Formats: sequence, structure tokens, C-alpha cells
Amino acid sequence: MKIKNIFYCLLFPVSFVNAQIAEDNILFIQLQEMDNIVFEEGFNKCNLKDLEKTLHSEFEFYHDVGGVGMKEDFMKNMKSNICSSPDRKPIRKVVEGSIQVFPLYDQGTLYGAIQNGSHEFWIKEPNKDLYQTGLAKFSTTWLLVDGEWKMKNVLSFDHSPVH
Repeated sequence: MKIKNIFYCLLFPVSFVNAQIAEDNILFIQLQEMDNIVFEEGFNKCNLKDLEKTLHSEFEFYHDVGGVGMKEDFMKNMKSNICSSPDRKPIRKVVEGSIQVFPLYDQGTLYGAIQNGSHEFWIKEPNKDLYQTGLAKFSTTWLLVDGEWKMKNVLSFDHSPVH
């Protein structure tokens, strides 16, 4: 059976390859909108109700500095760390041109996508210019659940400070 599958992959490689999609593709645009809800509305503006609606019920967050967290932990940390003080508010910005989207199919049916990119972290304080504190990469698995995109897994890694 395995030899037969390898034969088909070699014979018809194009039909098995899911390449990164173009920025004008509807899937890319949809996931860009979802990323905006999560980070612009949720992380930057602390609209946690909208953020929570985007998370899958079995959401997992993997951070190379902060460890592993599930949905409840993630929301608690957003409230107590990211959204706790208007005097020192973290802000997230996507690095322009860094986003890549790769569709996931099951027997030809779209069921999810992987979104990769880089983002910067900044601090907003009263009477000060916004200043950058860090840079990191991310990889998000989005699943299509009952016609809605849900953030299932996030890998946040390669964090480095800005000097």
C-alpha cells in the first residue's frame, strides 16, 4: 500500500501540493480578518469577548518563553497581563509582507489553514511615543467549524528583544 501511495505522489506531485496562497485569495483575506479580530480587537484594544469567540473550544497556545496554555489560561492571561493596565499597554503589529497562508484539505474539502508570520511587540504609555520591545514568529492553525473560522493552535516562538 505504501509503495502505491509513493508511486502516485511521484506520478502526480502537483495534485498533492498545497502551496502558499496569494494575498488576494479569499482564504488569505478571511484569515487576515480573523487575525485582525484576535490581535487588533482582542490584544490591542482588549475586546476580549470578540477574541474569545474566535477561539476553538479546545484552543492550545504554545509560547517559547511562557509555556503551554489552554483556552481558559489564555483568556485569563490576556485579562491579567495584556489588558490589565492602560498605563503600560502592550501592542502587537504584524510585520508587513510576512504573512503566509497554507490551506488544509481533507479529500478535497477545505477544513482549515495554517497562517505563519512575524509580529512586533510595542508598548503604549501615556505621554510617550510608542516604542518597540520585541519581535517573534507565529504559526496559527485555523479550523473551519460550522462555517466559521476558529483559532485552534498557536505557536509563538523565536521571541527576541529589540535593542
